[in-house]
Amino acid sequence: MPTVLLIEDDPAVREGLCLGLRRHGHDVEPAADGEGGLRLLAARRPDLVLLDLMLPGIDGFEVCRRIRATGPIPIIMLTARGDDIDVVGGLEAGADDYVVKPVQPRVLDARIKAVLRRGGAAGQDRERHGALVIDRAACEVSKHGEPVRLTPTELRLLLELSRVPGRVLSRQQLLELVWDHDYLGDSRLVDACVQRLRAKLEDQPAAPVYVRTVRGFGYRFGPL
Repeated sequence: MPTVLLIEDDPAVREGLCLGLRRHGHDVEPAADGEGGLRLLAARRPDLVLLDLMLPGIDGFEVCRRIRATGPIPIIMLTARGDDIDVVGGLEAGADDYVVKPVQPRVLDARIKAVLRRGGAAGQDRERHGALVIDRAACEVSKHGEPVRLTPTELRLLLELSRVPGRVLSRQQLLELVWDHDYLGDSRLVDACVQRLRAKLEDQPAAPVYVRTVRGFGYRFGPL
């Protein structure tokens, strides 16, 4: 049973999501503000965090940055709007996905399962690409012999891009492969995750050699 940390200040929304997610088999730990959420994060080490952006005290963006600084735990942000400022800000802070409130528990359950699946991406080979080593079986990445800490979403994106070096994948294809979004997706998820991935893999993120942009279409990995 996955443990979900829910940080939401609205009591009605918090209670409704707790009830709905528990019916879908999740162990939910609720918090009403960012400070309480960070304390529960340290005490319980949940499998995933559901994070409202508009929180009293420490806002959701700062909470997201602090959670991401502790490790690669998956984060889904909850926002009352789908505005660029909220979405892009949350993704740049380190969130893996987002949902716009109000959201049905069954829809949120599907998003949670999709994000958690990314940490278990299948593979059998240990590949070397220049200084970068990708171990698909162990779901581990290293560079110059040092481990690279990736979130489940960043790892899944790298695994999909590097599966066939030189192959170009569109943003919509990546949404379907990585985020399991089989409907009209949001390319901001892809672009923000690519930006974070480059910051961790590239010597010069502004001149990438691993994750390259194909203008007007999408992205490709290498080839080196």
